[in-house]
Amino acid sequence: MKKNLFGIPLDKLTAEFVSLGQSKYRGKQLYTWIYEKGVYDFDQMTDISKAFRETLSSSYCLTLPKIFRRQDSSDGTLKLLLEMEDEAKVETVLMPYNYGNAICVSSQVGCNMGCAFCASGLNKKERNLTASEMLGEVLVMNSLLQERGERVTHIVVMGTGEPFDNYDNVMDFIKCANDQNGLAIGARHITVSTCGIPDKIRAYGKEGIQINLAISLHASNEALREELMPICRTHPIPELFDAVADYEKNAGRRVTFEYILLRGVNDSLDNANELADLIHEYGIYAYVNLIPYNEVQEKPFKRSPSSAIKAFADRLMKRGINTTIRKEFGSDIDAACGQLRAKYMKKK
Repeated sequence: MKKNLFGIPLDKLTAEFVSLGQSKYRGKQLYTWIYEKGVYDFDQMTDISKAFRETLSSSYCLTLPKIFRRQDSSDGTLKLLLEMEDEAKVETVLMPYNYGNAICVSSQVGCNMGCAFCASGLNKKERNLTASEMLGEVLVMNSLLQERGERVTHIVVMGTGEPFDNYDNVMDFIKCANDQNGLAIGARHITVSTCGIPDKIRAYGKEGIQINLAISLHASNEALREELMPICRTHPIPELFDAVADYEKNAGRRVTFEYILLRGVNDSLDNANELADLIHEYGIYAYVNLIPYNEVQEKPFKRSPSSAIKAFADRLMKRGINTTIRKEFGSDIDAACGQLRAKYMKKK
């Protein structure tokens, strides 16, 4: 099987070509053709020798995922179900903001985290996505945006899957996306979101990159988080928060805690106070991003009313926690993470 060259960091690509007897500049040369000029046919890369083009064609490929399903929302949200070479299906979502176009990238086919409220976990993990496949999600979306003279400007690795359960591939992907010779998306415009794997959080803090980190918290105490997120049984809150504190110390960056509000479950003012107490107890300098819940047919949870969301945010702000409420997207399509794929798998 040919090796897909999308998503390979420039240093690794250069080293591979040098091992084939090529000059060091070949890696950057190929990056220019792929990411600057948008040329995916080796035969059209005219400043590369014919002999090396033949080597590239025989051993490598530049293959993008195919669009299998598409949903367009009236608010501009675009959700794609993409098909990989092995016919695996993954979701990716474009969210238009006033500051640019953000894409939510999946990192695995299915998910094993089993979060009680999430549609992604309705279908268990089949495999990890490669860096090539993740970058392919962005390139496919870019091809659609080019029709109106736009491109992806922000990336959140927050789709189906646990990114830190696929750490090496995710790191290769974000390095390629961030590289000035690659997609050239600024580090602070890229966010990786994890359910909370402490050793990977610490490793991420030592990568020497300025890419953002978000923690899917969704609960204000241990018992509630164990109920909502099974990973908490393996990695309890004290272990998670110790790792977050180490990350902030090593990376010099503050984290964002993601918090989905579920009616009557985790949205009371007592929960808000507990959350503020928890963050202050560990001395973590964090943002909190409150997320209105997109209801999932197979799940019993309901969206918190707008008044409860605002009251929760106001209480956190009064307690000195920088808090935002995420803008809602795609309410007229299968907006929840994993929902479109779950619907397809159910009918399959």
